[in-house]
Amino acid sequence: MAPDASTTAAPGGLLITNVRIFDGIGDEAVPGHLRTEGDRIAEVVLGQPAPAAPVAGAVVDGGGRTLMPGLTDAHVHLMLIGGTMAGLQLAPTGAVYYQALASARAMLMRGFTTVRDLAGDTDPLRRVLDAGLFPGPRIYPSQAALSQTSGHGDFGTVYDPPTALGGPPSRAEQVGLMRVADGPERVLAAVREQLKRGASQIKLMAGGGAASAYDPLDVLQFTPAELEAAVRAAADWGTYVTVHVYTSEGVRRAVDAGVRCIEHGHLVDEATVRLLGERGVWLSTQPFAEDDHHFDNPDSRAKNRQVCEGVGTTFRWALKHGVRLAFGTDLLLEPSLAHRQNEMLVRLGEYLDPVAVLKLATSGNAELFRLAGRRDPYRDAPLGVLVPGAWADLLVVDGDPTADLAVLGDPGRNLRLIVKGGMVHKNTLG
Repeated sequence: MAPDASTTAAPGGLLITNVRIFDGIGDEAVPGHLRTEGDRIAEVVLGQPAPAAPVAGAVVDGGGRTLMPGLTDAHVHLMLIGGTMAGLQLAPTGAVYYQALASARAMLMRGFTTVRDLAGDTDPLRRVLDAGLFPGPRIYPSQAALSQTSGHGDFGTVYDPPTALGGPPSRAEQVGLMRVADGPERVLAAVREQLKRGASQIKLMAGGGAASAYDPLDVLQFTPAELEAAVRAAADWGTYVTVHVYTSEGVRRAVDAGVRCIEHGHLVDEATVRLLGERGVWLSTQPFAEDDHHFDNPDSRAKNRQVCEGVGTTFRWALKHGVRLAFGTDLLLEPSLAHRQNEMLVRLGEYLDPVAVLKLATSGNAELFRLAGRRDPYRDAPLGVLVPGAWADLLVVDGDPTADLAVLGDPGRNLRLIVKGGMVHKNTLG
């Protein structure tokens, strides 16, 4: 099957010369050159003459620009970012999947070569993208996120019996975005269902959320026994559980159950953040601004405002207590705001220096992704770094993001070369 028209294969490899290389690990960009073979990085040469051009390959002169690993996002929703809530409810099912395909391409063209999807039937999309049939990032799918009845992922109507008691599945369950499960046995079955369908890791809703109608932010969701059942089932497959939760009590319950990663956590107290650092639990939090999401429901608007007010303290405490941070965006249901994926990356500069932000969005997130163990679809090579043997996922950037993150806020203008798995998806350098 031929690659997409926007993609150029370099069967003999690719040599990128005359660049300043930020490898995702070090503290600065160093002049050098990089060569790929197939889908891997073959050679990185620093401060020396360029290596020989690959036989039958392509040579790109970087013109002194910055070469860096492809960006990563630890919290995306490919099936939700390309459409609206009304579209999800009313559009044909195929439209949801086609929008996800288009969203995948858009993410790649914004420079995101790997993402972790935290609610949606995206393993089939991953397989299509990995086969090179369409352009898009590498995907770590969670498949359907698990919710209790009345939880953050329960989008059933109040006048229908809950699905756990034989009621009809909501639209979100029908298209594989959510799975409602109550009680340890049903949670076990739901986790195993997602693993059967290709999940790399498991996502549970362990507390209230802004977008959901029935649950205040402070409510606890899933009992300790239910959380422990999910953790045990995931561990049996060599992977881990991450949970959506904002509050201290919810975070502590999840940590005690063995959960390895917390999504959000914007309303926790400092003692709970310190606990995450002590236990080595990841915090995948987001630098939200209030207008990243818009809600018609006044209750949801109020919840969203409360979450956003906690952003600054959460980041500052996490850095103070050495918490293992991941970068994610969690944009959804507003296609016109999808471009904020890059803006949110730039916003991290309010809390971290540019190099620390770049590490977080490359090798740092990649370390979290590796918790999937043998369920990691990309475990055969290093990810998020520019070293020999790593996946050849890389960007050439106009300007110097190690000094000025703002250049990554305008990917259409400043990303001059986008390569994923050795395939060139954008090249304006010639």
